[in-house]
Amino acid sequence: MNLLVDTQVALWALASPDRIVPEVREMLRDPARAAHVSAVTVWEVEIKRAIGKLTAPDGFAGECIERGFDPLPIDLAHAERAGRLPPHHADPFDRMLIAQALEEDLILVSDDRVLGAYDVRTIPASRS
Repeated sequence: MNLLVDTQVALWALASPDRIVPEVREMLRDPARAAHVSAVTVWEVEIKRAIGKLTAPDGFAGECIERGFDPLPIDLAHAERAGRLPPHHADPFDRMLIAQALEEDLILVSDDRVLGAYDVRTIPASRS
């Protein structure tokens, strides 16, 4: 069971890991499973940082790699899948994460309740 973290979870993992429940922190550190961070997450962080909507560490992408996340590039199948998803969620970044999780058979680690409208496996990162 390999994982894909959403943007909020990636940020928590780097700056506030205690916000992630212990079971999920263990899953993210487990060498028997891959924990991925998507290129779309890095893109979202950098766009939101540039417009002042988000604070993130400099070198966010490199720090994700240093913390053991496997990079997940965006490919054509992901783009097609994202474009064909039903319009339950308007956020294009989240739609790409959903598409990638479905295409790559990954479990999406996210606290976003809207994702339940899709046929994607999820694990909540916190108890909120």
